Amino acid sequence: MCGISGELRFDGSAPARATLTRMTQRLARRGPDDEGLYFDGPLAFGQRRLAVIDLSARSHQPMVDKELHLSIVFNGTIYNYESLRTELQAQGYTFFSGGDTEVILKAYAAWGERCVERLHGMFAFAVWDSKKQMLFLARDRLGIKPLYYAQHNNHFRFASTPQALLAAGEVDTRIDPVALHHQLTLHAVVPAPHTILQGIRKLAPATTMTLDTRGGITTRRYWQLNAQRPVQEKSEQEWIEAVHQSLRAAVEKRRMVADVPVGVLLSGGLDSSLIVALLAESGQKNLLTFSIGFEDVGGEKGGEFEYSDQVAARYATQHQRILIPNRDVLSRLPECVRNMSEPMVAQDAVAFYLLAERVSKHVKVVQSGQGADEVFGGYFWYPLMQQESGSDLERFQKHYFDRSHDEFLETVSAEYHGADHTSQLIETLLSAPSADAFLDRVLRMDVTTLIVDDPVKRVDNMTMAWGLEARVPFLDHELVELAASMPPELKLKSHGKHPLKTIARGLLPDAVIDRPKGYFPMPALKYVRGEFLGFMREVLNSEACRRRGLFRRGYVEKLLAAPEKYMTPLNGSKLWHLALLEYWLQLHVD
Repeated sequence: MCGISGELRFDGSAPARATLTRMTQRLARRGPDDEGLYFDGPLAFGQRRLAVIDLSARSHQPMVDKELHLSIVFNGTIYNYESLRTELQAQGYTFFSGGDTEVILKAYAAWGERCVERLHGMFAFAVWDSKKQMLFLARDRLGIKPLYYAQHNNHFRFASTPQALLAAGEVDTRIDPVALHHQLTLHAVVPAPHTILQGIRKLAPATTMTLDTRGGITTRRYWQLNAQRPVQEKSEQEWIEAVHQSLRAAVEKRRMVADVPVGVLLSGGLDSSLIVALLAESGQKNLLTFSIGFEDVGGEKGGEFEYSDQVAARYATQHQRILIPNRDVLSRLPECVRNMSEPMVAQDAVAFYLLAERVSKHVKVVQSGQGADEVFGGYFWYPLMQQESGSDLERFQKHYFDRSHDEFLETVSAEYHGADHTSQLIETLLSAPSADAFLDRVLRMDVTTLIVDDPVKRVDNMTMAWGLEARVPFLDHELVELAASMPPELKLKSHGKHPLKTIARGLLPDAVIDRPKGYFPMPALKYVRGEFLGFMREVLNSEACRRRGLFRRGYVEKLLAAPEKYMTPLNGSKLWHLALLEYWLQLHVD
């Protein structure tokens, strides 16, 4: 797990060392263990390493194989690297290290751009072929690892975070109107290739990019998710058994691959609790588990220790409760936003940031439950959408869009008025082939697009800000493929996630399985009042905000006058959406 960066020149010159140094320094928090730079003619790589597999200097990056004329920078983990290594050795390749980085290098030599189809894991990497003078970039199937880039006439730069690209300079920091529409209507989800800044793009999940020194660029999507029933029908019990086996492999055999201890972020919900149960079931002893809680506000609980404690006690884990005073939530908010790769409105971004700080003092790697709700239909809005009539777009937008297009036009200044970009995007995604039913189409879109730039991005971003690697077994691509082929009605049984609840029965306390769906409790940021409201008022009334002129003042004043009146269908604060975006721009662009 690392932070990577690089530059390829198209004008015959060599990248400047100072530029690569600035980019790499901005990635230091993602990789506190080691750093490296590599220069080869028009190409330069930078890397910050978090040592998880093969802790020795042999796996130092950038890694160079002089015999193959290849070099690489890599962020992520390849869970099947040992079996691939054996296969490549049988083909005659020899290895000088014991980690997964060199396996990618040899895999690229053996199979070219199709090497990504053989990799099982989460990854973003760049391979430079000095003989062919070609740069190859790749991102994993579900977009768990980030990869941003900035393209100019005479050079191309990439990095794990936009902050690194901004540090390099020469970035067009004007607001992207398409991204702005998504940001304010699609729950702050801005799908690739867009970001909120016009000069920074991101590589889409399951996509590779190949560049030459003349500026030629080609991209290829190497994986698609099929959401259709299999030819051979399965009974409910057969489906559940298949999910159990696939999940067990994802949790036990793959995401425990490491040369350092692996912990679990135990929220007290079904998903993370089931990870603990499966690990214990496989014989893992002395599991390290971590839970976070906050002070109660307005009669609402700020923690779920009553559930996580039961799981920790049942499996005798080495458990740590982490209680964060509410005064720390707001005081640490600027620091958290400063580390956000993109504007993230979900309140649990702050929770994950504060949790990761504490957990990183004990372990380098954790498993987390993100993705289970999207893969197995756990959110309350799925049944509501299912019951609606109308087109796919109409059924979806009623329960998910934060604002209608008309309200978006009321929100932002005329400079950013244009087409209804979000409706166009969602209609295109929902109309893609190879999905049988409406909910198949919704869940596939959610898994492959929406969660990539919401919870998945958030968890990677906030944990890696403290050099902590988060692994998400519910987004194992083989498990996702299996679940996508399952009848959606089976997922929605038992008020959602029926297969997981069935597997958990007997492994977890019934109170954990049958509890209402919970969300990361952060009362201090949920209720738009007190210091939190004061903070947003200060941001939106600031001289910087007025000078930027992004938002219509009448709309801002309407929200400020009755902040708890204007909430989205997903119970988010519309005022917070504006304040967070403006504050992120102040910290990163102004």
